[in-house]
Amino acid sequence: MLGCLLLAVGLAGTACAPTPPQNHGQHDREQTDQGIGHAGSLPHLRPEVIRVLPHDRSSFTQGLEMADGVLFEGTGLRGESAVRAIDPTTGRVLRETRLPADLFGEGITITGDRIWQLTWQEGVAIERDRNSLAELRRVHYTGEGWGVCHDGSRLVTSDGSARLTFRDPATFTETGQVVVRAGGEEVDRLNELECVGGQVWANLWGSDDIARIDPATGQVTAVVDASGLLSPQEQRGADVLNGIAAVPGTDEFLLTGKYWPHLYLVRFVPA
Repeated sequence: MLGCLLLAVGLAGTACAPTPPQNHGQHDREQTDQGIGHAGSLPHLRPEVIRVLPHDRSSFTQGLEMADGVLFEGTGLRGESAVRAIDPTTGRVLRETRLPADLFGEGITITGDRIWQLTWQEGVAIERDRNSLAELRRVHYTGEGWGVCHDGSRLVTSDGSARLTFRDPATFTETGQVVVRAGGEEVDRLNELECVGGQVWANLWGSDDIARIDPATGQVTAVVDASGLLSPQEQRGADVLNGIAAVPGTDEFLLTGKYWPHLYLVRFVPA
């Protein structure tokens, strides 16, 4: 657990409790903030920063996942896509595997000793060995791939629309869908996903908002405004917020973005 790891090295005092946009990825920083907003009765949260950690600023981050004190990161862009195992306290890359140049890497998630990695428009999901990151097989799916998470029994995937698709974690076969709504309106541009505590947390592409979603109904149950993490100087050359990983056994998350210089260990608190 990251909280335990950080405490051990004296870096934090956290407790150790047991139709999609066609330029996705290529021109994110040209997008304006298109978040859910802050009207209405939805609970609004903000990230309380516990610790600032290093992040490779050359990473076009598409997916984050924490397991056994190791941070796994999937990155995108054709010719640059990779999946890495990282020491989160130092940012040191422990292992890395690059994708073939014709594949645009997207979200990742862990299922036991395996990793699933999506691709953007190629309709290919790659299953990997978690320890070596070696490719084990490929399966094909229809539509685009953006985010993916594992809720303990099924995979949840996004494609940039307002739809979440449920899949069998062994076969990647589609088993169902739900449309995400807030106040009766569809919430689209669902991007990087994290499943934890029976909820799905989703980055909303092109904004600083993170939606907490009840996957049983598709209803947004809270909105996180994650703006202001980067200083104005750090924002120069940085791209959009994208990357959320729950720290197992805690109420903490790691947040980052594409070309961001930092990871932020945070706790979501009332705004």
